[in-house]
Amino acid sequence: MYNIGIYLYALCAHIASIFSKKIRMMIEGQKESIRILKANIRPEDRVVWFHAASLGEFEQGRPLMERLRKQNPEYKILLTFFSPSGYEVRKNYEGADVICYLPFDTPVNVHRFIKHAHPEIAIFIKYEFWTNYLTRLHNKGVKLYSVSSIFRPEQHFFKRWGSLKPLQQFDHLFVQNEQSQTLLAEHGITNTTIVGDTRLDRVIDIRNAAADLPLVEQFADGAPCFIAGSSWGPDEEIYIPYFANHKDWRLIIAPHVISDVHLKSIEKLLEANGQTYVRYTDIESGAAKADGEDCLIVNCFGKLSSIYRYGKVALVGGGFGVGIHNVPEAAVYGIPVIFGPNNKKFKEAQDLKACGGSFEYHDATSFAQLMDHFIADPEYLAKAGEAAGQYINGNAGAAEKCFNAIF
Repeated sequence: MYNIGIYLYALCAHIASIFSKKIRMMIEGQKESIRILKANIRPEDRVVWFHAASLGEFEQGRPLMERLRKQNPEYKILLTFFSPSGYEVRKNYEGADVICYLPFDTPVNVHRFIKHAHPEIAIFIKYEFWTNYLTRLHNKGVKLYSVSSIFRPEQHFFKRWGSLKPLQQFDHLFVQNEQSQTLLAEHGITNTTIVGDTRLDRVIDIRNAAADLPLVEQFADGAPCFIAGSSWGPDEEIYIPYFANHKDWRLIIAPHVISDVHLKSIEKLLEANGQTYVRYTDIESGAAKADGEDCLIVNCFGKLSSIYRYGKVALVGGGFGVGIHNVPEAAVYGIPVIFGPNNKKFKEAQDLKACGGSFEYHDATSFAQLMDHFIADPEYLAKAGEAAGQYINGNAGAAEKCFNAIF
């Protein structure tokens, strides 16, 4: 039944690719995977394979890859993605020797892929559990690990109609929390260790390597900054009007989608509230000045993780859609982080709420209450930021634990 489902899934994806550029990129990329393996992996190579569904999982695996590159350079690192949003952004990542898409989990694809990749060790990050790949790897004696995984009772493995087979193939599962370990144990899977989330190690690495951004400093001009990272329309409709009445603060918006349509919608909303703005690339090109405006719109990639360092408060978007984005990326700078209501499946968000380092808002009223409290009580703001920073630093180390156990 599983294989029938995979073939149907692949068929639907091929049909959908006619209408979707993203899916078409994935299909075309998968066709190149075996060629890439043949061209870059020799029979004598010792291969460690990391698989990440997309960009977020890649960031969780990255600390392990970088430690492996530094401490065990004899291994060749193979990195695969399933989603174009991961592959297209990181296809030139220098920390891996070979990067390609993972073909659909059909028996034929699995046989060909593993034959040419011939990994000694395979590490699947967080959520990827492809039955045929995992079973064949296990049967061939490949050391198989799951890293930064989280398990919940509602996942299909634990339903009456589900199967534990994919999970039973792993040599070890490094899980994020006690709930995951307990749930697995209840179903007879005890080869687990609680290590936390490797993403915390990654955001610390990012913070330590963060670049100075003189243009942001010039824009802020000593004023407190509110950083809206990975924001979407529903977030923007709430926080932009608030800062129309608090122009002693500088507003920096780094939208999740940097399209002209989205940028213009942000600018229209700012104009409607009497706020002035400037685009980051206009400052870079010399077409505009960095100071004197109410809002800086970051219309380019790669800046956000360094921009958070200039904030007094950060907002992480997505909480009114599919789910919030990277909360630790902001919290690592020791500033409070706020987000919308769709955050329940994100462990760091829940932990940070519990320790007083992050806060949830539902509408303009609750957002204003949070910000008013921060502004009126600097000590409260400082303690919230301190709690956020301490959480990140105090829970780091998962990457080192996993690395030492695997290698």
